[in-house]
Amino acid sequence: MMGPCVMMSALVLFFGPQVDLSYPPDYTQLCLAEENLPQYNLDLPFPEGRSSHYIKFTCAIQQLGWNNVLNELLMNSFLAYKLNQAYIFSEYAYTWPPCTPLSALIAGPTVGGSWLIGDPAPRAISEQYFELPALTDLNSTEIFAAWQKILIDAPQECIEIQPADRSEDGYPQVFDLWLWGSWRVLLLWDAFSKSPVSQLLHTSPIVERMVNANLDLFTAGHKDVNPFSQMLALHLQRGNFKEACLSLSNWNLMFYSWNLHEFLPDKFTPPAGGGWGYNMLENKVLYMKHCLPSDEDVLKKIQDSRGDYLDTIMSQGLKEEIDDLYLLMNDDSEWLDEVKRIMKADRWKVVAMSRDLKLDQECKDVGMAVDMEIVRKASVFIGNGWLSFTSNILHRWLVDGKIPISNHFY
Repeated sequence: MMGPCVMMSALVLFFGPQVDLSYPPDYTQLCLAEENLPQYNLDLPFPEGRSSHYIKFTCAIQQLGWNNVLNELLMNSFLAYKLNQAYIFSEYAYTWPPCTPLSALIAGPTVGGSWLIGDPAPRAISEQYFELPALTDLNSTEIFAAWQKILIDAPQECIEIQPADRSEDGYPQVFDLWLWGSWRVLLLWDAFSKSPVSQLLHTSPIVERMVNANLDLFTAGHKDVNPFSQMLALHLQRGNFKEACLSLSNWNLMFYSWNLHEFLPDKFTPPAGGGWGYNMLENKVLYMKHCLPSDEDVLKKIQDSRGDYLDTIMSQGLKEEIDDLYLLMNDDSEWLDEVKRIMKADRWKVVAMSRDLKLDQECKDVGMAVDMEIVRKASVFIGNGWLSFTSNILHRWLVDGKIPISNHFY
């Protein structure tokens, strides 16, 4: 027979330290186990991994008694099994918090356990994992093919693609920001750039008219030569752009879209360190150097880019001159006059700016397209690798057949 001290020790060992039962349990370890299921490896072969098909029953019963929920979720799991799709399970949520991990209530394939050996059905995944960027990091060709199949198979004669609620998807576009801001979009480049959509993309008559109307601005140094063949165009952001650059550094973002091409001369690899929404001071300094360069760095970039281009042309047995400079600026302060003075002192024959253009009402409305057309016609372009403006210019630039060394980033 145990004495009272031995009995108390046994009770402590069985129940653990005394806890306040008015507080909910700590499911940290259980949640960690759900977050690290082996089927989350995207490199697994089909029917799991990147090519797996998933099904989520958002319509399922919620905030009712456990047994009302259980019979439905088991039947939903069975339907997913018969479809050979991975069932997406979620927490059990009652009418008041906190929620209970489903794996605290049941075990087995419905909460991510394995099927019998030899059964090819994909294993279930948790709702939290399903919503992580890792799972939605399909490459652009996979996203394109998935939408193509959905829309081809749809029986409707007229289709409208409506966005999900912002509470479900903060970027509900078919091709969203997370795709454009990653290398994944590049897998569509060959097909997209060779398609009629790209090949037959032209400048509007309004924009063409306004560019031609401003030719005198660029021909001051050489009346009988195509001024664009001797032009270096530069896109430089100032003013309130500092906040945008700091935001880029806080999220440790890489270059945007087509600016990520490996064959381009200037690249940027997000530095190690920092986290989701914050970054280290030295990393922020690096971002600012490329996103908001100093006047000295801009001047050096212009000189280097012109030199690289002319050296490449000369190595091909050709000869060109680059002595016209066109500056696309978002600043309208006296600082621009100083920039113009510095550039002219650097022996440029023509130094023109966006603000020098003479625009009528129509062209003022499409001024950004006028700027883009002038850049498209130039021989050398220096842009900001994080901007869609630069990426869209580069798209036409490459479709037009211009050599990669003619395009640079800070």
